[in-house]
Amino acid sequence: MHGAEVVKELLQALPELAMTVDASNTTALNTAATQGHMEVVRLLLEVDGTLALIARSNGKTALHSAARNGHVQVVRALLEAEPSIALRVDKKGQTALHMAAKGTNLDLVDALLAADPSLLNLPDNKGNTALHIASRKARHQIIKRLLELPDTNLKAINRAAETPLDTAEKMGNGEVAGVLTEHGVQSARALSPTSGGNPARELKQQVSDIKHEVHSQLEQTRQTRVRMQGIQKRINKLHEEGLNNAINSTTVVAVLIATVAFAAIFTVPGEYVDADNLGPGQELGEANIAHQTPFIIFFVFDSVALFISLAVVVVQTSVVVIERKAKKQMMAVINKLMWVACVLISVAFLALSFVVVGRTEQWLAVAVTIMGATILVTTIGTMLYWVIAHRLEAKRMRNIKRSSMSRSRSHSGSGLSEHEWVDEEFKKMYAI
Repeated sequence: MHGAEVVKELLQALPELAMTVDASNTTALNTAATQGHMEVVRLLLEVDGTLALIARSNGKTALHSAARNGHVQVVRALLEAEPSIALRVDKKGQTALHMAAKGTNLDLVDALLAADPSLLNLPDNKGNTALHIASRKARHQIIKRLLELPDTNLKAINRAAETPLDTAEKMGNGEVAGVLTEHGVQSARALSPTSGGNPARELKQQVSDIKHEVHSQLEQTRQTRVRMQGIQKRINKLHEEGLNNAINSTTVVAVLIATVAFAAIFTVPGEYVDADNLGPGQELGEANIAHQTPFIIFFVFDSVALFISLAVVVVQTSVVVIERKAKKQMMAVINKLMWVACVLISVAFLALSFVVVGRTEQWLAVAVTIMGATILVTTIGTMLYWVIAHRLEAKRMRNIKRSSMSRSRSHSGSGLSEHEWVDEEFKKMYAI
């Protein structure tokens, strides 16, 4: 009701709004009738009942729209405001009863026939009556209701030389054909035996049917292509976002590893030689554990991890890659470098752990080394397995694509199916 109240206030302030139309000549009444807004329909009809006579550019009035969408109360209100609107036809020559025959609302059919019984047998531009339409759409209840009416023309033949029975059989609606036969509806051949022997008409009808089928298939193919293009765009967008997120994450991790590696060299256990404890053969600033093997291992691995991380940071902050394939190749290389940096910084940590725990508690360092090595080996091994599996799968898909393309050249095929193409793209969503 809130919406109706707003419309009421607008109409009271500016009554001429009711007469405004859009580019397709659609009025507010037509829109309200289409959506079944009964209160709005009544308000508009109170302003000007002739609004019901305004048709859209395709010839459909508000009555057509309400009937097609099954809004019985709206149909009754429109017929009450303008009874003559029941006979109005659109550019296809269809009345509101033709629209109602496409739906499932019996009350709607009764309301239209009560307003004007002559609608029952009125044909459209193709010669279809409401019974033809209902038979085509397989609306069983509406068909039975129309057949119950004594004035229904059971012998109506459309321009395609079809009775409602022929239409039902053509659409493969066996149950509908049975109902029509029970009520005495015959085929066009049975009604006019001489017309069945016209080969020119039959050929013309066959050509028309083939043309319609080919057009439907082409339209379905076009819609499928549009959907696939939409899927491709969404996949590409997800892929692009994934690569950008990976690049940003790698940069952050590289900076973090570089920071840790740089700071670690100045905070080693045992600290450094100063003026108070300078011994023979030592220099100021020298690490007290500089001559121990764990420190040498730490120093080498920590330094390599530092410079690898710095190299990654320089590349990430200096090189701007636009093309997706090149960006993915760059990420694949950088990821491997980050794996190496993580392994090196881990080894540097484990080396210093032997110094920190001392000789008596060396078993702690051994335990940490075993635990860390297990985690790292498992992680890196799994990642390597994924990389190898991905490469093998990509190679297999390329071979399938080549064989499909070679077959398409000789058999006018289409290469990879759309499903295979989408599946292949989804498998490339990770950038390792």
